[in-house]
Amino acid sequence: MGRSFPGIMGFIMAIIHRKSREIQCKIVYYGPGRGGKTTNLLMIHKAIGNRARGELISINTAGDRTIFFDFLPMDLGAVKDLHVKISVYTVPGQVIYNDTRRLVLRGVDGLVFVADSLEIRRRQNIESLKNLEENLQAIGSDISTLPMVLQYNKRDLNGGDSPILSLEEMKNDLNPCNRWPALAASALYGEGVKETFKKICMMTVVDVCRQLLEN
Repeated sequence: MGRSFPGIMGFIMAIIHRKSREIQCKIVYYGPGRGGKTTNLLMIHKAIGNRARGELISINTAGDRTIFFDFLPMDLGAVKDLHVKISVYTVPGQVIYNDTRRLVLRGVDGLVFVADSLEIRRRQNIESLKNLEENLQAIGSDISTLPMVLQYNKRDLNGGDSPILSLEEMKNDLNPCNRWPALAASALYGEGVKETFKKICMMTVVDVCRQLLEN
């Protein structure tokens, strides 16, 4: 049976399975509805080899869905004889599913905030980031203590019919103090998707292992 272990800097949320000698880290993709969270996960799942990934599972709601899968990275090694396993989740984007968002966030070890580059989605980006912080507080967590990567998605729409925000505008809205690493991306075409995922995986595993080794 899995357990969470208290650490010096708070609680290690990662689940440790002693029988299978695994430490399971949870990464959640968060952001406004139709911003590209699901597209990111579909791209990632497709890119991971069949031997390493688990089944892609979708939980459908009336107007949105949560999807998730597990995988066992081959190149992250082990810590204290425990193999690292990573579970990846999205949250529903629509506000009416806020309770589901909180449920998915429970036990989170790392976050990717997927922001929409379209100008008309500017307010939704800001509100969604604020909502993330509030939901973490509601479940007893703190955005400032979790590894997080910002992804500025839909950069492929630059020059199209729908105006997009500049990277500088998005930075000023969401990351003015450079609290988090940020990457430009086009999830639809796979650009920046693997880079975002690799970054959050490494940040999350380093943070979880640091806490585990302190105990």
